[in-house]
Amino acid sequence: MEKLIFFGLVIPILFFVLYLGTRAIMSGVSAKQANQANKDENEIDDNNEESNTDKSLSNELEKLNALRESGVLTQEEFEKAKNKLLNN
Repeated sequence: MEKLIFFGLVIPILFFVLYLGTRAIMSGVSAKQANQANKDENEIDDNNEESNTDKSLSNELEKLNALRESGVLTQEEFEKAKNKLLNN
């Protein structure tokens, strides 16, 4: 009789504890995957921003060069503007 009471109480409690442990592990894995996905997404956004910055910088340098070649800017003004762009 004691064995029946023991197994009747301990087995369900044991399964419940295992169930809770499994859920905790699975939620941790899910959170880790979501965190990794967010990190990857942020890296892609950062790379896009860097490439956009590079493109805008080269566009600005091309505009300055065109102004210098057309005679609107002197060589000294061109160098100052170029250094200002590159240092920012």
